[in-house]
Amino acid sequence: MEIRVATAEDWPRIFPFYASTMAEGRTYAFPLRQTLEEARSWWMEQPPGRTVVAVEGGAVVGSAKMGPNRSGHGAHIGTASFLVDPAHRGRGIGRALGEHVIDWHRAEGFHGIQFNAVVAANAPAVHLWQSLGFEILGTVPEAFAHPDQGLVGLHLMYRKL
Repeated sequence: MEIRVATAEDWPRIFPFYASTMAEGRTYAFPLRQTLEEARSWWMEQPPGRTVVAVEGGAVVGSAKMGPNRSGHGAHIGTASFLVDPAHRGRGIGRALGEHVIDWHRAEGFHGIQFNAVVAANAPAVHLWQSLGFEILGTVPEAFAHPDQGLVGLHLMYRKL
């Protein structure tokens, strides 16, 4: 698997699993039913951030976006978001993207990485981030309307670099 910077030509290859992930309603509080063009700005980061793709056998199987969590005096803390094509989940793509994001933030001189809203009911993601050194700093109760479990918490997670 190769992880590389996403190009404009990659966006139509990312969008199908972006759209299906948003439609599942289990991981992101992003707008629903976005068109290809409406969704582009929600995923394709501009500098100083960036978006990457995980490519396997010529297919885009995952993506991550990363950059400063805040501007100005908060720009030393990074953030990131991740997508793995549902047809390719459970194969280590999320872990590889997570490791890439950590390495990128470290190389860019960030002090830490903050995830603002990890759905508490998303056990695979919570487990992955904890295994990569993130800790749960707090949970906002009932902040996410999960389609199966009702109102669940959103974790604030952090990893110092």
